[in-house]
Amino acid sequence: MARPIASKLARIACNGIHTNRVARTILPALSAAPLLLQAAPWLPAAHQGRRLVSKSASLSGITPDDKAPKQPETPPITRTPADITDDEYHAVADEYMEKLLNHLEALQDTREEVDVEYSSGVLTLSLGPHIGTYVINKQPPNKQIWLSSPQTGPKRYDYVVFGEGQHEKQDTATGDWVYLRDGSTLNDLLMDELGIDLRVSDTELGS
Repeated sequence: MARPIASKLARIACNGIHTNRVARTILPALSAAPLLLQAAPWLPAAHQGRRLVSKSASLSGITPDDKAPKQPETPPITRTPADITDDEYHAVADEYMEKLLNHLEALQDTREEVDVEYSSGVLTLSLGPHIGTYVINKQPPNKQIWLSSPQTGPKRYDYVVFGEGQHEKQDTATGDWVYLRDGSTLNDLLMDELGIDLRVSDTELGS
């Protein structure tokens, strides 16, 4: 393309056409051949050495980021079993099992299909053939309470101390039996599946 355009420029220049008119005539064609501008010394100084910049080139490197910045995620709270001795474990586990037994016996008095047995740290709760049987027992080697539910299966609960008393003994801190895989408590399960609220005291239960 450059050779025909150069020939046309020469013919126009020889005919005596003013250089400004020449520039107006052929500049649109020169956008496709920028090197030809540098080879035309007869062009006006205003047009010599001018670089042709495309719109696409002027926008190169601009990549607008319209995505919202990521918000930092709140790390999950990690619960760890309390560092308690064997005697402390038996004390808190026996207290919990005794309180649970009192609630289940109160439930047994009001519902014929409920049958409760407790022996050697193993509590069995039968709710009839339509629901099934719960087994809740102490597990001293692991310092845990194990539960088998006919609805949600087996779970193992560790004793966890909450609040400012994280490193204190159970007499001065608030503790609960927690399923470490999801952070739920044994109280939560009993409330969800059996409607038993262990926050109710034995005195309120008997009234």
